[in-house]
Amino acid sequence: MKIIVHRGSNQIGGCVTEYENNGWKLFVDYGEQLPGAPTSDKKLEIDGLTCGDTRKSALLITHYHGDHIGKITELPIELPIYMGKIAQEIALHHACRLSGISEKHLKMSERLKNVSTFIAGERFTFGEFSILPIVIDHSAFDAYAFCIEAKGLKVFHTGDFRTHGFRSGKLQTVIEKYINRVDHVVCEATNINRPDATLMPEHELQREFEKAFRENIYNVVYVSSTNIDRLFSLYHAALRAHRPFFVDSYQKQIMDIVAGRDTIWGKSSLYKYNVNQKPRELIEQHYEFVANDKFIDFVTEHGYVLVARQGDRFDNLLSKLPDNDRVKYLSMWNGYLNKRLAAYNPILAKSVGSEYKYMHTSGHCDMTSLDKLISMLRPKAVIPIHTDNPRAFADLFCDKWPVILLNDGESFSAIKETN
Repeated sequence: MKIIVHRGSNQIGGCVTEYENNGWKLFVDYGEQLPGAPTSDKKLEIDGLTCGDTRKSALLITHYHGDHIGKITELPIELPIYMGKIAQEIALHHACRLSGISEKHLKMSERLKNVSTFIAGERFTFGEFSILPIVIDHSAFDAYAFCIEAKGLKVFHTGDFRTHGFRSGKLQTVIEKYINRVDHVVCEATNINRPDATLMPEHELQREFEKAFRENIYNVVYVSSTNIDRLFSLYHAALRAHRPFFVDSYQKQIMDIVAGRDTIWGKSSLYKYNVNQKPRELIEQHYEFVANDKFIDFVTEHGYVLVARQGDRFDNLLSKLPDNDRVKYLSMWNGYLNKRLAAYNPILAKSVGSEYKYMHTSGHCDMTSLDKLISMLRPKAVIPIHTDNPRAFADLFCDKWPVILLNDGESFSAIKETN
């Protein structure tokens, strides 16, 4: 089996990895560059993916974040694309919502309607490849790792993952039951250069939010609308703190897609609504939120936990709500508010302001957790991707595992050893 990292050997986001066996090709992810990252107008020329004969090619999507799925509209329409069912629904809902104002999202919605979906834990084949999708914990819901096999050779592609989320506890059991030992691991290494990344377990972060909501009557949380675990975590924290929980129609619809459908990790109460107090949907009229006297009186008396997003609509709404000792929380990467970084988002910075509490945890694993995963898989070698410091990764792990550092476009031939 030949492994090629077309993009992602020395950057976070926009990764494209190829697995080739006897002319059959599997590609994993085809996304956009991260905000602030250097971009090029030159498209990737990848035989079997962006050009050439695609009849023996397919694309696997690990999850719906834009840096993993955002460029699929540029691919030939006849190329098969596979992703998780709920992930497809979430991505499609997002694209459809914006399709009326963006040609890019209109194309994305049409492309997503035609993707094929797989079922977690159920093996499927494409050409000479056998693929086993494994649900993995990430800040995107319904995210996957893939165990890819061909001619007796087994490679584990981690995708983006972590072990401090709500759904991480069964990872070892899943590895032992379905995977066991592999020949190679192709793994994300996002946090190799970020030893100070916030890695508080999600359940601890939820307790911190509950405590904060009890102490403060008026609460505004800025969080990604597709960070499903965080949205449900905030919802339950608000209920326990006896605060009404408000979201806009889009956020409510995203939560509705997931609510009551967690069949993979058990019947988790996290993804269920309290029948007596579901998330409250903000009323919209002419693209603005309605804040009439009845609504103002209600939140003045009972307080609120409001999930907000950047921009004038939420800014205008907040200007009408009671704000005595109101607390704002940033529950996403704080690099977006750092003027020294290329990812700085001035619109978000304006909405959040300078007085806020940073309450967040990373969607990616720490290196100790990554070491534990690799130890479970016991590979012959490890190939890091989705990292801006592959050399630091090699320095950290080379004493335990052979580390193969590939430049973008370079290939590695994985050969099955026989006794």
